[in-house]
Amino acid sequence: MCRSIKPLFNFDPPATDEEIQAASLQFVRKISGFAKPSKANEEAFSRAVNEVAAAARMLLDSLVTDAQPRNREVEAEKARARSFQRFGRSSQT
Repeated sequence: MCRSIKPLFNFDPPATDEEIQAASLQFVRKISGFAKPSKANEEAFSRAVNEVAAAARMLLDSLVTDAQPRNREVEAEKARARSFQRFGRSSQT
């Protein structure tokens, strides 16, 4: 899985359209192999990002859970702690 794509379900506040769009862009970049498409592929690339974002929004809107929503700051702190444990240095330099 692309490391830049973060889980977006069951957070308080819910995922924004910008977060979904960013995750969709990372996904399309990963599967296409393009960080930035050529002019010839730009339209197809953009269309794919928009379609993936729409599908992701429909998915997130239709998922259900009984679990309490996760707090973004708490989850970010856990990720920093895991990174520190793994790499031995702070990601915020």
